[in-house]
Amino acid sequence: MEHQAEPGKRMLRQGFLAVRSALTADDVREAAAALAERALELPELAHARTVAAYVSVGSEPGTLALLEALRVRGVRVLLPVLLPDNDLDWGTYAGPESLVSVRHGGRMALLEPAGERLGPEAVREADAVLLPGLAVDARGMRLGRGGGSYDRVLSRLERAGAEPVLVVLLYDAEVVERVPEEAHDRPVHAVVTPSGVRRFHRRP
Repeated sequence: MEHQAEPGKRMLRQGFLAVRSALTADDVREAAAALAERALELPELAHARTVAAYVSVGSEPGTLALLEALRVRGVRVLLPVLLPDNDLDWGTYAGPESLVSVRHGGRMALLEPAGERLGPEAVREADAVLLPGLAVDARGMRLGRGGGSYDRVLSRLERAGAEPVLVVLLYDAEVVERVPEEAHDRPVHAVVTPSGVRRFHRRP
């Protein structure tokens, strides 16, 4: 049986994805450059030792400029590797040439790190975790893509007592008044958009 929030979430996802699909390559590129600049204004990212991030695909808010900026600063960047059960393993980002295109079933190809697999628990070493999403609301509640991979990541961090700063990267129009939530949903600490950073919760 579906959770009550799911039908509302599904409709919202479709709306946000439709707006993203109308963006041009130039729109995405310009936003990615601004996102990298804004994200590094967050001290928790700029001064992190290890950041768990992800490689954007299609018209998602671009992350590659930010990944490279973090790596050049000496930050250890972990990137996800999708497992068959939708959980995430992790590998280390070593520059654009360290990424390989992997197609999982009929889905869009993902860029994943080549090289050693560090295991799903590696995310516990992160000082900051960048989460993909489609929207965030005034309380910091995130609307994800619905695959559940990052719900598992957040549960793993919670079980381990790890408290990294949680940051979602979005376009300006994706910061909204309210998104539906379920009992397992956790708020993020900050959202970065091309026009700036907004904080929601201080870290404990």
